Amino acid sequence: MNSLILLRGLPGSGKSTLAKELSESGKHPVFSIDDYFTSAEGEYRFEFEKNHLAYKNCELNTNQAMQSKATKIFIDNVFSLEWEMEPYFKMAAEFNYRVFVLTVENRHHNKNIHHVSDDQIKRMAEKYKVVLL
Repeated sequence: MNSLILLRGLPGSGKSTLAKELSESGKHPVFSIDDYFTSAEGEYRFEFEKNHLAYKNCELNTNQAMQSKATKIFIDNVFSLEWEMEPYFKMAAEFNYRVFVLTVENRHHNKNIHHVSDDQIKRMAEKYKVVLL
């Protein structure tokens, strides 16, 4: 069975770095809403008013990878709110993918590369929920 791995965590936690590592040097696709805001030259420019487009773009890329039967797909997004993961759970069910949700913590005390303020990260952390079933 194919796998969808959702890497969630606050900005600077190392989600993107871990996703690249787990993708086996690009053998498996990695998607993120950050992709939408990153130019071909690697410059990141976030535009809040386009955030909904970034979410849709990430979902579309994931859907296309599932249609292509990618054996492993990695998504690295903050996913602080449950609804942000729901489209991926639905796609996984539709295409018969196992879902793994991994939480990445900033135990290395790294700073995020997107210049998200410490205050904003604290507000995000307050919304962050861990599901216990």
